[in-house]
Amino acid sequence: MSIEQWTYPIGRYQEPEELSEALISNSISAIQALPSWLDVVIENLDEHQLNTAYRPNGWTIIQVIHHLADSHMNAYIRLKLALTEDNPVVKPYDEKLWAELPDVHLVPVNVSITLVHALHIRWVQSLLSLKGDDWNRSYYHPESKESVSMWKMTAHYAWHSRHHMEQMKGLRDRMGW
Repeated sequence: MSIEQWTYPIGRYQEPEELSEALISNSISAIQALPSWLDVVIENLDEHQLNTAYRPNGWTIIQVIHHLADSHMNAYIRLKLALTEDNPVVKPYDEKLWAELPDVHLVPVNVSITLVHALHIRWVQSLLSLKGDDWNRSYYHPESKESVSMWKMTAHYAWHSRHHMEQMKGLRDRMGW
């Protein structure tokens, strides 16, 4: 298996071309499932295993899980901003630097898993309450210099959830854990 396959086990993100009920339903289902997937993927792993990178020069399982909490908190806040403001400008952040901050190494991974469980309950309920044109509300991302609709954001974070789960699952499979 190549580094590219370890890095992108489900392939690179492909932005959907159009909004559909199936896209929304599948995306919300993946976001809803992530907390349970996390429970399964770290089950019975010891400290050494949790501190193993999913690929050479990649993040450890601990870093990936803390990253999921950080990233998904930002996504939820961006959703709330887009629903209450007209195309607000969101603040980018350097996820690589965030993955190296002391809390990632000092806070037990189960804290971020608990956070993801609670956050995803709120996030999914917010997504399920969107109707019609709500899905076309957007925020402006200054790094990509584009407005991101709620349906595209939801599809992206569904991919993001699957992407990181498959990285960790792939590591477990390769290591025989």
